[in-house]
Amino acid sequence: MSLHYHMPLYRPPSEADNLIIQVSLGCSFNQCSFCSMYRSKEYIQRPLAAVQDDITDAAGSWPDARRVFLADGDALSLPTEQLLMILDALHAALPKLTRVSCYATPGNILGKSHDALAQLKERGLSLLYLGIESGSNLMLKKITKGATQQGLAKAMQKAFDAGLKVSGTVILGLGGKEHWQEHIDGTIALLNSAPITYLSTLQLHLEADIEEEFQTKFGERFEMQGDSDILEEQQRLISGLNPPKPVIFRSNHASNALALAGTLPRDREKLLPQVKAALEGEEVLRPWFMRGM
Repeated sequence: MSLHYHMPLYRPPSEADNLIIQVSLGCSFNQCSFCSMYRSKEYIQRPLAAVQDDITDAAGSWPDARRVFLADGDALSLPTEQLLMILDALHAALPKLTRVSCYATPGNILGKSHDALAQLKERGLSLLYLGIESGSNLMLKKITKGATQQGLAKAMQKAFDAGLKVSGTVILGLGGKEHWQEHIDGTIALLNSAPITYLSTLQLHLEADIEEEFQTKFGERFEMQGDSDILEEQQRLISGLNPPKPVIFRSNHASNALALAGTLPRDREKLLPQVKAALEGEEVLRPWFMRGM
């Protein structure tokens, strides 16, 4: 038997080949002005019995599954006891399971105690995907993220202290032409203040159904950054990062003009020449028709 998902269904690029179990539908916040992913869905926490049925069905079709992603937008919003029962059911049904991951909002993480997060880690939850977007308080307000630099740093530290890996994403171009330096410098300050394991950059792309809302909430005229501007943002970000712990860095998401990979700060001097070469036209950028969120 195959699983029947409540669409639309989203997952991080690194979860492309992994089993997905929907434990919630939609996003409990669902107000970020740049994101239209779950606007067509009402947020609900799926009944435990329905999730357990999905796990049983999945185990019948993919008994050797090693990695599971818990969808939708913020599975960590579920009560801790319910998540623990889901984790136990996954490990009982999938004997080769090595990793369970999910999206998490800053509020999700801050809403759970250290002991609750540590329990989830002990029972098999190992990786949280956190949409950082920006470290600038001005930008976070303009995109209605519902978080501050201080709150993001606290959430990142809290997850790290509980033993959970965090994969953070930053959106290049989010400040537009007027506020790009504020956006990048605030992001540098955040990432240099709290540890995460992975960091990825995305390049801003606004779906047609969300563009007007984004422009309105931004509060002033927003002018989109071009590829050379985005590369300058990437250059400034990489130059300024000195995180508390080494960070595995990627810009290989399909939205990016230039794919980069390395560990920061160790590989800074390897990555910066690649960005410079792209700025000077010596590096081929991903064509527009191949980009997307």
